[in-house]
Amino acid sequence: MGQPRSSAIARRATRSAVVAGALAVVTSACGILGGGGSVLDTISVSSSRISEGAPLPAEYSCTGKRGNPPLRWSGVPTPRTEAVAVVLDNNVAGFDGEVHWVLFNIDPRTTELGDNIAQSMPTGTGQLRLANGKVGYSPPCRPDGNYRFTVYALDRKVEIEEDAPLSDALQRIAERTIARGRLTAVHIE
Repeated sequence: MGQPRSSAIARRATRSAVVAGALAVVTSACGILGGGGSVLDTISVSSSRISEGAPLPAEYSCTGKRGNPPLRWSGVPTPRTEAVAVVLDNNVAGFDGEVHWVLFNIDPRTTELGDNIAQSMPTGTGQLRLANGKVGYSPPCRPDGNYRFTVYALDRKVEIEEDAPLSDALQRIAERTIARGRLTAVHIE
C-alpha cells in the first residue's frame, strides 16, 4: 500500500521540479518571466475583463467555464517582429510558480485574442503541453496567485513541438524576445 502513495508523491515532486526549472530558465534568459536584466521594448497589454492589479474573474479560473480571458496588445515593434507569444504564469512569493498557458507563433499583425479561443486559435499558432499534461489554457486555481499574462514580440518564429519540454520552449521564447508587456491579475475573485 505504501508504493502507490510514494509514487504519487514522486510524480508531484517531479512536476514541481519541472515547473521550477522552466521558470528558472526563463527568468535567467532576458528576465522574461522574472525581473529581468535586458532592456526590452514595451508592449501595452490590456483586457476588457481584467484590470491591472485587480482579481482574476472566477469565470476564468478552475471554478469557471469560460476558458481564457480576452487580451489585447499594442506597441509590437514592426517590422522587426516575426511572431508573438503569450505566457500565463503564477508568480507568488514562497511558491515555485506555475505556467498555465503558452501560445507561440501568433501572427505579428494579431493584436488581440478573444474570450475562450480554444475553438478559434489564430492560424499557425501553437500551444504547449504544460506540466499538468494539458495542452492549452489551464485555468488557475490558487486564490492567492499573481497571474501574469505576458505578451512577447519575437524576432523569429519558435520552432518547437507541442510535446517539447516546457523549459526548452520558454528558453526559445526568451532567446527571441525583443519586446514584452504584462497584465497582472492579483488573486481570484
